[in-house]
Amino acid sequence: MRGARSSRLVGFGHAVPARRVANAEIETTLGLEPGWIERRTGIRERRWVEDGETLSGLAARAAAAALDDAGVPRSDVALTLLATSTPDHLLPPSAPLLAHRLGLPRSGAVDLAGACSGFLYALALADGFVRVQGRPVLVVAANILSRRINPAERASAVLFADAAGAVVIAPSDDPETGVLGVDLQADGSRYDLISIAAGGSSKPFSPGMPAADSLMTMRDGREMFAQAVEMMVAGAVGAMDAAGCTASDISRFVPHQANARIFDAVSDRLDIEPARTVRTIADYGNSSAATIPLSLSLAHREKPIAAGEKLLLTAAGAGLTGGAVVLGF
Repeated sequence: MRGARSSRLVGFGHAVPARRVANAEIETTLGLEPGWIERRTGIRERRWVEDGETLSGLAARAAAAALDDAGVPRSDVALTLLATSTPDHLLPPSAPLLAHRLGLPRSGAVDLAGACSGFLYALALADGFVRVQGRPVLVVAANILSRRINPAERASAVLFADAAGAVVIAPSDDPETGVLGVDLQADGSRYDLISIAAGGSSKPFSPGMPAADSLMTMRDGREMFAQAVEMMVAGAVGAMDAAGCTASDISRFVPHQANARIFDAVSDRLDIEPARTVRTIADYGNSSAATIPLSLSLAHREKPIAAGEKLLLTAAGAGLTGGAVVLGF
């Protein structure tokens, strides 16, 4: 199979659970005054799964929508990348099951555990694969974080949500489409700012283990805020430099929807006015890696992304991992 000069995003899709959880429900549980969550995070409500719903099922709904939107035959998809921190099981990976459910007979499939920046890493890898192999790639990001929240920990209980988003990336002969610039980062010195203590090989599950050890914890919310802003800004500047563009060339800024105050600080530092910033956090909360493809799909449905637009995507999260991508359409 011959390679391609470039890539192009040709399909978008998303899926969210039906259950809506308003702030009042969480504020009552945590003893917070009404309005506290929205003032601190920009979130009004979020979606949480019901019993019986699975990560692979949620991901399949978003992926099927993206494939239908793209009009790409499922037999053409060569690779399925699933960015998630909440797979169906620790082993095996969920991506092969996802590809099977979607009826992708010729697709490789693998999970990527990149936390909040997982979609950006998957997008960069997908772009390289398309350029070398000249075949379409399905990129999905999905999380069910409601099952990893410690309901007694305010820092995480007010933020996290469940959602899935997906894109299809296909070969293109236009060098001004697809990934125009990318800057990926990591800072392992702050490895434990957001973590789940148990379940890995360092601390396997064991009888009598405290339940909280298997739930998410945020060690220092202020430090995470500061590091996320710095990493997202640095990644955005690096990606724009690599793409040969500036903030004034960006049509839409699609940040990871971690906290409205974080991405407002990032857009202010980058000199990108609010009108160009895609915001979905109020209605959908923070679903980690899923927030960017969810936002892309919602934004495209509201106002289709037009040829010639440049989009800036940036994220930062646990690990720390982060970065940014400039996309051309």
